[in-house]
Amino acid sequence: MGHVVAFTGGGTGGHVFPGLAVIEALRDYDITDVCWIGSARGVEREIAESWGVPFYAVPAGKLRRYFSLYTFLDAFRVPAGFLMALYRLRKISPAFVFSKGGYVTVPVIAAARVLGIPCYTHDSDLDPGLATKLNSRMVDKVLVAYEQSKDYFASGLRAKVLVTGNPVRRAISAGDATRGREFLGLGAERRPVLLFLGGSLGATEINDLVGGALARLRERCCVVHQTGKQGGNLDEVRTSSEAIAEPTTPSYYAAPFFASEYPDILAAADLVVCRAGAGTVWELAVTGKPALLIPLGLQGSRGDQIRNAELYAAGGAAKVLPSGKTTVETLLAEIWEVLDDPDALPRMSAAARSFAGADAAMLIAGMIRCEIYGTLSDGDRGWYPDTACDTSMNGTTNNDASAGER
Repeated sequence: MGHVVAFTGGGTGGHVFPGLAVIEALRDYDITDVCWIGSARGVEREIAESWGVPFYAVPAGKLRRYFSLYTFLDAFRVPAGFLMALYRLRKISPAFVFSKGGYVTVPVIAAARVLGIPCYTHDSDLDPGLATKLNSRMVDKVLVAYEQSKDYFASGLRAKVLVTGNPVRRAISAGDATRGREFLGLGAERRPVLLFLGGSLGATEINDLVGGALARLRERCCVVHQTGKQGGNLDEVRTSSEAIAEPTTPSYYAAPFFASEYPDILAAADLVVCRAGAGTVWELAVTGKPALLIPLGLQGSRGDQIRNAELYAAGGAAKVLPSGKTTVETLLAEIWEVLDDPDALPRMSAAARSFAGADAAMLIAGMIRCEIYGTLSDGDRGWYPDTACDTSMNGTTNNDASAGER
């Protein structure tokens, strides 16, 4: 086999961006030959190719915990995905496969196991998803973000579960507030910057709240709003904002999706209102951003965002507002409470940074190098422990100590 590292994952940006963070870190270990395997219908193709990562598609059947007529159709896609994954992996001949989650990863990991290719799976949430649970029986190691996550696995599997934290792209921590303010056209504006994020696909609930609160928010804040590519009610929100627009005061900036400018916009934000996907939570943590979290409720998820939000807020980095029950008035009251307390933002920011812990991307990249080469290059040992290559064998990482504090 060659020294290609094949990544797999998809469905949402949260199953892709952390993998890209690991790809960045692998370059520090002189591993640059990578590819991505995902669904042709998912967001992963666009994201991977925008990073210059070769992309290979496999059929993917969604894994559901509930009955749906689509389950019958997807039942045929799963074996088709496995056969295509076998073909892809034989042709690519990777030295290692890294799964970042999502139902598309199951046939890829199954094919890797059949072919004898070493593989890891990583889950960003407090409690692992169904794909991770299925993959956990086939991979060499299961990487998780939190010490508490180990409890969600069967006792016979816990020996290969390692706590690494969540990988975050370097561009996120390198965001520049001055550049962000310039991009938003804020100039000398000194009002607090309030950033609303609906995720890569959007969040109708958050868009509705922005539309209802915008007039009052703009009296005191500069509002920045990522509506999402499928935000649902974007035209209505835009109409609301245009009706009260003040051309000389750039106090509302909206776009479907922030791409390369996102790290700078995040750096410029004083307070963030968003969902509680694991990737978003860790981006807030590494940048020290106070947040009001509106996690996706049980109607639209398995409750993972609720548990992510509660864990993050427990340390004081955020407040949690319940999805489906948060009104415009409730949201405004929470925002004013934070902004009116001069100690709140610094206190929440410090709590956020303490949550992030060690550099998960570098940790995982080091483990992958050890799987491929059996050792780290000499130049890396100053950063990484001498026992790094034992990590994949003994179930201990240099993040375990901090994980219990999260």
